[in-house]
Amino acid sequence: MEADLKQKLKTLPESPGCYIYRDKKGTILYIGKSKNLKQRVKSYFTKTQVGKTARLVHHIHDFELIITSTEQEALLLEMTLIMKYQPPYNVMLKDEIRYVYLKITNETNPHLETTKEIEKDGAFYFGPYASRHTATATQELLQKIYPLCHCNGKKGRPCFYYHLGMCIGPCARDVTREEYDAQIKKISDFLNGGQKEVKRDIENRMNEQINNLEFERAKETHELLNVLERVTEKQKVMARDFGHRDMMHFAEQDQFCAIQLFFIRNGAIVGRNAKVFEIVGDVMEMVESFVMAFYNHPNHLLPKELLVPEQLDTKLLAKALGIKVRVPKKGEKKALLELIHENAKSALDAHFKMLEYAEKTEE
Repeated sequence: MEADLKQKLKTLPESPGCYIYRDKKGTILYIGKSKNLKQRVKSYFTKTQVGKTARLVHHIHDFELIITSTEQEALLLEMTLIMKYQPPYNVMLKDEIRYVYLKITNETNPHLETTKEIEKDGAFYFGPYASRHTATATQELLQKIYPLCHCNGKKGRPCFYYHLGMCIGPCARDVTREEYDAQIKKISDFLNGGQKEVKRDIENRMNEQINNLEFERAKETHELLNVLERVTEKQKVMARDFGHRDMMHFAEQDQFCAIQLFFIRNGAIVGRNAKVFEIVGDVMEMVESFVMAFYNHPNHLLPKELLVPEQLDTKLLAKALGIKVRVPKKGEKKALLELIHENAKSALDAHFKMLEYAEKTEE
């Protein structure tokens, strides 16, 4: 270790903040945060390091500190700096999956559409969905039972979808804001777990049509029930409270960590994000950094609640993300979190087997 670096280590403050490691060329290698900079930064140079951390320490020529008032500020600053400088030793969201969402547009005549882009445009976003097919099937169902605008909205000749009952009809008449708001509320209720109410509503509509001898319309309504079943049957319900939350767990072994982040919507698992990375420094710091980076990605929606294992600092993450973050203590949520933990361990085992296979093929 160079003399200048040794001297700087003697002057480290016991304050929260971010630390930035640079190589001889001044290139940023790694950005981290800690509630105690003195303890964290010293640990890199006083402890025996292995793997990726050892490679990082070997290339560190200098470091700089940014002191913050709280650990929460340090976490937010770390996320901002990592996104700006993309250091090679940090966990990055490279080749990120672009999830599909349903969107109710914010305009005079709102549309229901699918998108992979989340914008700050005042629109309503729902998701993510496991596939574009699932999102599109849900969109088409909602356009049939709770139609919004399905055309350019210019009044004149009624559009094709208006005749099919899939457009609320600004092309044919004046549609009030109250009518749109009522439809948007019904769509929101459905997407937030109200499938049973929708099914009951469709069944009542079908029975009324049968009583009125409107058999063709009743047949069409019955097909809506079949579509509703197809849209919801592929979602395996894992929790009975039908809440919207994400659940995350991780596993670590031999300087590697696997993270599994599951998306739970209406009590069903609708998708997940999985990552295996080599640990640099403190594993909890890297996991927290990954969570912050994931939810600050412009195309990721924050859930209403995030469930995590007890090793993580829930208060820190809750303040930084602005959502509920808690550790499930019992019941089906705890059991599901343990299942996610098993998935993380399996992903780690698979990663080691791939590494072993790669080594054998190189021999």
